[in-house]
Amino acid sequence: MDVVSTGRMIAQPGSDPVNGRVVWVPGKSLWISGMTLVAVIGAPMTFSVDALVVFIVLTALTICLGHSVGMHRLLIHRSFEAPLWLERILVTFGVLVGMAGPFGMIYAHDIRDWAQRQQACHDLFAHRRPFLQDAFWQMHCVVALDHPPRFVIEDRVAQDRFYRFLEATWMLQQVPLALVLFVFGGISWVIWGVAVRVSVSLIGHWLVGHFAHRGGEQVGRVDGVAVQGYNLPRFGLVTFGEAYHGNHHAFPESARLGIEDGQIDLGWWFIRLLSRLGLASAIKLPSNTRRRAGLRRIVASPEGLTGQRKACPVLRALLR
Repeated sequence: MDVVSTGRMIAQPGSDPVNGRVVWVPGKSLWISGMTLVAVIGAPMTFSVDALVVFIVLTALTICLGHSVGMHRLLIHRSFEAPLWLERILVTFGVLVGMAGPFGMIYAHDIRDWAQRQQACHDLFAHRRPFLQDAFWQMHCVVALDHPPRFVIEDRVAQDRFYRFLEATWMLQQVPLALVLFVFGGISWVIWGVAVRVSVSLIGHWLVGHFAHRGGEQVGRVDGVAVQGYNLPRFGLVTFGEAYHGNHHAFPESARLGIEDGQIDLGWWFIRLLSRLGLASAIKLPSNTRRRAGLRRIVASPEGLTGQRKACPVLRALLR
């Protein structure tokens, strides 16, 4: 099996995306378990309309502006450029999601992306196992590959003192937020603004990853790779565009994930707003980025049996 390098993951002699063992990570496991336990017990006891509003607003800020735009599209894929001060703010919002620090997020994304682009990969990277087993693996464990690729973060990010600080303190970043919430809204705001938000965000992130790699709609298919991505259009709004994962697999560098007609992508709307304010430039789209090797258009069945939607004119041209 030929193993190729992708971005920050540099294949070494013998690099293998398949063989390895699933290892329980105590810190990761206790973090998500603790947040979920507090949310399950505390949320019903402290519910109020204002606490729910805090949850919704902070989830939108951290998941949309932070994780989707700041972490995923900007820091990881460099699908657009922004001033460093703005990038740091967005990445900080992304850290508040509670998944990992900036370096941890880059590694978790890139090792999965690298493995999925090979001819075969470990079941954890592909979300192949049954629902509950995949939940435990994804949220409580990691794969320790026998022969992993070499991981190299670009110096501009790796040597950034602010990002190094966030990496070292990413769990503690919830504390200042919790203090502010307690001052203005008491314990109910803390539970809904931190524990409920973090647990819902982490579980929701896994759910999208689980289903978006197992089946759904596709505009294009990538031949010769271990894992395909699929669109989950019903969840496009609540995931701020991240549920259009088939589009993302087809055009991973694109700042726009909802690239078909009618696909609502709030993350892309925010990037467009930044562009109009002069705060986003060099925006990458399917029309101005390199075509992914092996990408081909899927033709929808006239009877609709395939579940695929008709590609919009731009995509039809790109996927000829």
